[in-house]
Amino acid sequence: MHPATLHRRAARAAAVYTALFLVLLALVAAHWGPLGTVDRDIVVTLHHSAVRHHGLTRVNRVLTDWCWDPWTMRALLAVAVGWLLWRREWRLALWVAVTAALGTALQQGVKAALGRERPRWANPVDSAHYAAFPSGHALTATVAFGLLLWLMTLHGAPAKWLRLMAAVGVVSVLGVGFTRLYLGVHWPSDVLGGWLLGAALVYGAIASYGCARGRTGDDGPRAGPTPGGGQ
Repeated sequence: MHPATLHRRAARAAAVYTALFLVLLALVAAHWGPLGTVDRDIVVTLHHSAVRHHGLTRVNRVLTDWCWDPWTMRALLAVAVGWLLWRREWRLALWVAVTAALGTALQQGVKAALGRERPRWANPVDSAHYAAFPSGHALTATVAFGLLLWLMTLHGAPAKWLRLMAAVGVVSVLGVGFTRLYLGVHWPSDVLGGWLLGAALVYGAIASYGCARGRTGDDGPRAGPTPGGGQ
């Protein structure tokens, strides 16, 4: 696919995900009844399971607090930025760092502005700070794995490694969303909001990077031959 076509598609995708996020944000802010009903039904069912199955609850806490914690995701991106700096790919390193920072700033800003309360339980199995919408765990995982997959694609990673990263990313993004619901610290719409805003940020980064690179005539990273398949 021609780079210009890719960047246009990324821009359209960013616009779509942004629009979907804004619609969801409006519904949450308006306390739309059907959305609230679905949110409550799902978290109540999962909380009953979490209270009964202590072993599964502990597994979910380990996954959400260590494997898929936002700081773990930021550490992965910090390693990627360090690698880009070592390769002297200054602009790309800046794009990744700014996108990650923007994601944190946006989700904290929306949380503070909306002030949505988290689910409350008489017998909680976990706790969390700050407001509920959007889920920072869901957003950060989406941004981290989206950017890592993009970087691998830019640098001509073999297809089998791209498929592996995509699979790990999907499991992680969906998995962290489930842990937040299972532990009763988020509503489903919080998780969906994190996914939508995270996807908008990733596609926005891809589109804006391609636009900036096109204006300067910089072809960006040059990938050599890729054994076993190519991109």
